[in-house]
Amino acid sequence: MDRTSIYSLDRKKLSEIVAENKLQSFRVDQLLKWLYHDKVIDTSKMTNLPKSFRSWLSSNYSFDLPRLCALKHSKDGTKKWSVGLESGNYVEMVLIPERDRNTLCVSSQVGCALKCDFCSTGKQGFKANLNTAEIVGQLILANRHLSREGKRVSNIVFMGMGEPLLNFEAVSSAINLFQDDCAFGLSKRKVTLSTAGLVPGIMRMKETLDCSLAISLHAPTDALRNVLVPINRKYPIKDLLAAASEYIESKQSLRKLIIEYTLIEGVNDSPQDAAQLADLLKSVKCKINLIPFNTFDGSDYKSPKDQCVKAFQRRLVSAGHRVMIRSTRGSDIMAACGQLAELSQKDANESTECESDEQRKVALTFRESA
Repeated sequence: MDRTSIYSLDRKKLSEIVAENKLQSFRVDQLLKWLYHDKVIDTSKMTNLPKSFRSWLSSNYSFDLPRLCALKHSKDGTKKWSVGLESGNYVEMVLIPERDRNTLCVSSQVGCALKCDFCSTGKQGFKANLNTAEIVGQLILANRHLSREGKRVSNIVFMGMGEPLLNFEAVSSAINLFQDDCAFGLSKRKVTLSTAGLVPGIMRMKETLDCSLAISLHAPTDALRNVLVPINRKYPIKDLLAAASEYIESKQSLRKLIIEYTLIEGVNDSPQDAAQLADLLKSVKCKINLIPFNTFDGSDYKSPKDQCVKAFQRRLVSAGHRVMIRSTRGSDIMAACGQLAELSQKDANESTECESDEQRKVALTFRESA
């Protein structure tokens, strides 16, 4: 019998199995702490839990996690791993170290169905959704790597492979665990979900999630966005911005909506585009991230020159917007925004850096520093 990984269970699901076993609710906190604070993978060592419950857990759940493969190091310090899944598929995750933070870019799907015209992942098409354990596992594995330096992941961004809102249940459970004080304990503002613009999913977020929200806008008009981000034909800009603003306002926090805008030479980087974008967002409480296009094989698009990017920023700032230019990180290892792709089976088999099952088992017992 295939057993579900215990790392797929957030607090709500653990509460259900605790109640099923007729135990008090405080057992949920205990179990979460064993899993995520103490990193215990042997239920017999969870000594403050009833023996019968420990045995039941061992019989019904596994401690399976994805495995790390094909680590690549960028000259700027960025690290990219291919992550092997139980299905035999692979996704990529990216660790971006900075002086005051360590940001992990996680994937939620193998490939993507949305076919954004400037994105390498979108060119692959959709293969599969990740389950919660496969998403949470990316953070566990990254923290395990960082713990050797006495560090840990401080920020999570759902900006890897896939559209998170098309895998809503698994992504929601993962976010719940990322923010649970008995698990990873990340603050709401340090977990960011980026979406190409699925309006029903954003409205659903309003009821069930509380994290930072980023919109992959990339165009100031519906006519252009229909080409760059085809889901816009179903959920146009006006509806998207209204839903996103409603979500932000519902949380009653100081967080602002994040607008992501990939600048592509000769496509959406003109003074007119900047003026239209400034006007479009004039009543939206947001901050704008400008992302110079990152090239990949099979794309004819080009990145604009630095002076064009800075001029675009100046026009938006002069209109009263808060605008950042996102530094390109990891482009030399195809780890930058829009460059992620699935590792081929051939490359995975030939990689000397994939963990074996035995290596993974040993590694998982490694206790990270708090």
